[in-house]
Amino acid sequence: MPREKGRKVVASNKKARHDYAILDTYEAGMALTGTEVKSLRAGRASLTDAFGHVSNGEVFLHGMHIPEYAQGTWTNHEPRRVRKLLLNRLEIGRLVGKLQESGLTLVPLSVYFSDGWAKVELGLARGKKSYDKRQDLAKRDAQREIQRAVGRRGKGME
Repeated sequence: MPREKGRKVVASNKKARHDYAILDTYEAGMALTGTEVKSLRAGRASLTDAFGHVSNGEVFLHGMHIPEYAQGTWTNHEPRRVRKLLLNRLEIGRLVGKLQESGLTLVPLSVYFSDGWAKVELGLARGKKSYDKRQDLAKRDAQREIQRAVGRRGKGME
């Protein structure tokens, strides 16, 4: 069987981009069991309330929910277990240095398969204030209105 190519997104955390200002992104592999991989391939995962944590020079993902595999037996996994993330030592060192700053956190942005390997995209993030969120919504609405006007003008409606 040929190895699959490309990137297949399993789950994305849309709320993270709304609640946090993403300063930097990292791609990390995940240490998973067999039934977790099968459940991910079926497209079942949730990143709500998930976060990354660095301890003892290793990065872990807490709170990610991968439901039990339907055809699994007694070897099935625990849905919300702590999963180890696979990063280079230099990247972990860089992350530790940046996480020492106040107000920064590690947020998973998406889970996907890249050339057959399960990966997670982590964002180094700073929480937004409520007025920042309102400004972002206003900018997005203004951009949408501009695009509509350009589209109408291109069609000769105005």
